[in-house]
Amino acid sequence: MEKEIKSHEDLDEETLFVVSQTFKALNDPTRIRILYLLFDKEYSVNDIAENLHLRQSTVSHQLRFLKNLRLVKYRREGTSLYYSHDDEHVMDILKQTIEHACHQ
Repeated sequence: MEKEIKSHEDLDEETLFVVSQTFKALNDPTRIRILYLLFDKEYSVNDIAENLHLRQSTVSHQLRFLKNLRLVKYRREGTSLYYSHDDEHVMDILKQTIEHACHQ
């Protein structure tokens, strides 16, 4: 069940922490690139690394961070993990922010 925010007084410490961590996730260019890649399609770690010209260890590290915030999820197929985005709200924020930046 989602919380309904009625005023600034309703922001408890847990909510403030989650919001700040979400913005922290979006404060890193590599994480933004990964989330942007995952807009419409799922990718394996190797596919993400190849598409974004990053080391696999870098991608794995950033995916772990995003997964802990429930911004990405994965499914296992054999020995491979396939990642996709897990929070439509955050993807909407990312899309709107990119659109804003493109209209500067």
